[in-house]
Amino acid sequence: MHCASNKKLNRGHRPRGRFRVIATGSRRAVASFALSLLALGSVAVSALEVRQVDHDGERYQVVELDLRHDRLDLRWQDGEGHALASIEGLRAWADAHHRTLLFAANAGIYDQAFRPLGLHIEDGTTWRRLNTVRLPGTVGNFSMQPNGVFYVDRNGKAGVMTTAQWQSKPPAARIASQSGPMLVVDGEVNASFDTKSNSRKIRSGVCAPTPESVVFAISTAPVSFHRFGSFMRDALGCRDALFLDGSLSQFWTPQTGYVGAPAPMLKPFVGMFEVLSEPAQ
Repeated sequence: MHCASNKKLNRGHRPRGRFRVIATGSRRAVASFALSLLALGSVAVSALEVRQVDHDGERYQVVELDLRHDRLDLRWQDGEGHALASIEGLRAWADAHHRTLLFAANAGIYDQAFRPLGLHIEDGTTWRRLNTVRLPGTVGNFSMQPNGVFYVDRNGKAGVMTTAQWQSKPPAARIASQSGPMLVVDGEVNASFDTKSNSRKIRSGVCAPTPESVVFAISTAPVSFHRFGSFMRDALGCRDALFLDGSLSQFWTPQTGYVGAPAPMLKPFVGMFEVLSEPAQ
């Protein structure tokens, strides 16, 4: 339950397993989109790349950001205390602020009161504190150990760390979202995952192959935790990767539209990651 290319694939990492890039909406598509926006008087300068990747018989949508060019933000509300609730709500908010949405994805797991279940930091402000509760018998993805935090710090460097690591030495984060479980920890797929599990769902995750790059991935069909973690490690070069959400997850880009959960399965989102065009001058 939700509430409780050819380029840069490895950056020196040799992928394991069988994978191939089958389609890309990379710089050519982004450049075309940017020219369209320029013609409309808006400014879109983005280095994000969008591609589909086949890995061991399963297909994934991958969005890669270069933080030297793309500003990644995390947003829950509209500034007046109203939850944006959906990618369409986020896009309307961007339009009202004369920006264009270039990428959106729902962030970490939330509680039954539609609040982030764990740490949630926006623009340096902590909206929800780190959740370190580990109650016996607790069920749900967030409770699977270790869980962790994805962040971008105030110097524009990204990373993923376990909750215990964050609790011990938290970075000065500009944005952060806590979720669980960790998919990959120090180069190893989470040892708690059952390699023979029949639990298959749409799943999304994030990692930072380098401090300047962030990779988001979502399965286009149901997949097990172990196979998803293996994809993040072997095909995307993630040394540490965090699960974001399951059956309700969606990504959106201008090139692809919506990828992930079908509309009838959706519930209101809480935090959402976004990349926006630069404001018109």
